[in-house]
Amino acid sequence: MWETLEERLVLLELLVRGSLRRRRTQTSAYDALAELPWTRATGRRNEIALVVQRRPELVALIGRVWPEWGEELTELTASGLPPTPEGWGKLQDARRAGRLPTLPEQLNRRTAAALAAPHSKATLTERRLTALGNTKAMHDGSVRLRPPKGLVARTPRGAADLAAIAAVLGEVAIPERAFKEGLTLEGTVRAVLLVENLGAWRDLPALEGWLFAHVPGWDTATVVLLLDRVGRVPVIHFGDLDPNGVRIFLHLRMRYPDMRWFVPSFWRELIDSNGLRATWSNDLDLGDSPELVRELAHQGLWLEQEPLVVDSRIATALEAML
Repeated sequence: MWETLEERLVLLELLVRGSLRRRRTQTSAYDALAELPWTRATGRRNEIALVVQRRPELVALIGRVWPEWGEELTELTASGLPPTPEGWGKLQDARRAGRLPTLPEQLNRRTAAALAAPHSKATLTERRLTALGNTKAMHDGSVRLRPPKGLVARTPRGAADLAAIAAVLGEVAIPERAFKEGLTLEGTVRAVLLVENLGAWRDLPALEGWLFAHVPGWDTATVVLLLDRVGRVPVIHFGDLDPNGVRIFLHLRMRYPDMRWFVPSFWRELIDSNGLRATWSNDLDLGDSPELVRELAHQGLWLEQEPLVVDSRIATALEAML
């Protein structure tokens, strides 16, 4: 006991404020103090108070387990911060901000968190982002494309024929940073097809003038940047017909209200042979969903998209959407 910072802050808060609220991160320390004769109940739920006559014992304990508590309290007070986990977190953020070196214009969000937060997986709060100054924290996603002929990407560093690259590699990926640094697209795109699953995206037959983009689940941030560059062309989504697939479509349509949903009528033929059990939430908005989606929800089934990619009718069905 009293080895972790959260436990020691319990002692400091009780000493400074004379009372203590129970918190989830400090449960063990709170319970230990509640059993000591140094504290008493206040009449409020999950709150104890220090017995004034027992203050010397508390001072002796905190001095033994946290010799630097006086200096830390002085700095907290000078910063106008309370002796709580939240106050301590703000103080540490301020200390880290004061130690930051000169930063580049962009940093991966994990690198930024490692500098401005306790560790690389920590949340980049507004306070921590402010400490980064003009440095932008990047998600560093990328979008994998199967581009049509003639599509060119241009950045301040030059231009690249995306179709020519894909002719050699089979596909091309554009990173988030390229979009953020001013990438533009030149050429004719008849339509954009967003494909949820990797296998379906790779195995779909190419269509003249169509741009195929892989949108893996909820990782939609970079594809949104792509759509901003494409211009006003039809955008069609092709994903699994399951609860999560519906949510992903609705999420994308919030950004692009004209987005269409590729649910060809012949997909219904797979229900008996390929229908899989699924739990559809009652609060999922299926109001304007295709009839097949509502039918699957009613039956408690879902369909995956991969079997469709080898169906000879799919190219015609996609073209018919234009």
